[in-house]
Amino acid sequence: MNFRLQLFELEDQPWFPHIIRQGMLDFLRFMITKLNAYEAALPLLQELLERTQQRHVTDLCSGAGGGIGATQKQLSQRMGTTIGVTLSDLYPNIAAYEYLNRQSEGAIDFIPEPVDATAVPESITSVRTIFSSFHHFPPVVARAILQDAADKRAAIGIFEGAKKSWIELLLLWFAFPVAILVVTPFIRPFNLGRLFYTYIIPLIPLGIIWDGTVSLLRIYTPEQLQQLSKQVTATGYTWRVGRAGAGLGKNVIYLIGYPDPAAA
Repeated sequence: MNFRLQLFELEDQPWFPHIIRQGMLDFLRFMITKLNAYEAALPLLQELLERTQQRHVTDLCSGAGGGIGATQKQLSQRMGTTIGVTLSDLYPNIAAYEYLNRQSEGAIDFIPEPVDATAVPESITSVRTIFSSFHHFPPVVARAILQDAADKRAAIGIFEGAKKSWIELLLLWFAFPVAILVVTPFIRPFNLGRLFYTYIIPLIPLGIIWDGTVSLLRIYTPEQLQQLSKQVTATGYTWRVGRAGAGLGKNVIYLIGYPDPAAA
């Protein structure tokens, strides 16, 4: 797929029920973690941390924190020290963040107040990441996110866990409905509402299939990310885009940016 369609996702809509949105995001977090979908992003994240001499990441647009637990643990192992992660979102999923905080024994914390990725507070100076969320933003907003990072001399890593292919779309339509029904009882933290809206009134599965389809169509290709980065006004700031990983569920489209210390 070399095209992009700016369609709408249900979870983006203010009127969309929180319990359904949360159930969809919890499933996404579970699958990303089990598939270790962002393994290919680890060397890129390590590079950003080493270039900026930092040991902390602030994740923007965290949703339910999909895959961040495994990423934090593996990144810490690679670097031989504990890498801290702070989760944030314009609509924070507090229940999921508290669960990840407990599971990581405090290595993952969160900001309970809304954080706008286009205007990150000056007090946040760590490396920024966006996993599985950049496609939500139309080009004007996407550029604003990049411009904010460049203006504040913050390193940023944007990662989409997909190859953006027709095969992925077919798997979403025909394999995911079965996967949702099988794995839902094992998703934590446990939630009776998630079971009800999966097995009795299947709004969560329907929402996952719709939003998953739209997400694939909305993901920026590396070429489109390159064009976005060229529109950012920044001196002494480097952008790199590309694809990483191989195999089903292991592909990552990425954009990383970092300041040149000499240009500070």
